[in-house]
Amino acid sequence: MKKRRLGVEQGFSLVEVLLVLLILGVVSGALLQQVAVVQQRASTEQLKVDDFQQARDFVDQFFRDINQAGYPNLRMFDTTTGGTWSPQLSSTVINDSRLAAGLVKIDSNEIRFEGDANGDGNIESMIYKINGSGTCTLCLQRSQVDKATGSPLSQSQNWGTEVNDVVNTSALFTYFKADGTQVTGLPLDISTTSGAQTIASVKTIQISLTVRNNNVVDPKTRQPIETSFEGEVSLNNCNMAASGQAMSCN
Repeated sequence: MKKRRLGVEQGFSLVEVLLVLLILGVVSGALLQQVAVVQQRASTEQLKVDDFQQARDFVDQFFRDINQAGYPNLRMFDTTTGGTWSPQLSSTVINDSRLAAGLVKIDSNEIRFEGDANGDGNIESMIYKINGSGTCTLCLQRSQVDKATGSPLSQSQNWGTEVNDVVNTSALFTYFKADGTQVTGLPLDISTTSGAQTIASVKTIQISLTVRNNNVVDPKTRQPIETSFEGEVSLNNCNMAASGQAMSCN
């Protein structure tokens, strides 16, 4: 009877303890792995949010700027002055640093325009372009300088980066006329009469941005994270060549 009681009171064997520790280790490792995955995905989602916010801030800035394109210009005060549009007008009103020519160049990855962006009475020359500085092939950059007397197409530039790691570098901007037809034949600028009149017919500008961060891999898809943002702005196109256009400042 004494030996039987001692056998009952001996407790767990070493093998049983090791087995329990092994099970606990496996369970703990699995839990820690899941926690790490959750943390990684949370970090990835935060980076996506940051990239989205960066793109949104750019679009908001662009909308604020483009809504001032063409303010002020001569056609807002006298639609008869200067006669019919021609490139020769550049020697008079278009080159005047006190007047904004409005949209001066449009392309799928670039847009140039003039306007009083700061609301201080001075005209600024602004450009939004991929790799405007020539040193960042995947950067969407912005240039803003005070307009100097001279051609709107040859103003000085002062580049700052707005959005990094842009994927769709050749399909950022799409332009539509008031009747909804898409503007084709890009690039266009005001150096020719036909180019200036087509630019003056632009009513809506669509922006499509896709940003890819190659340094961060989505733990679910195993692909670099991507963020897309689209926006659209309808503008009162106060272009110097806008005489007769339904949406002009006339």
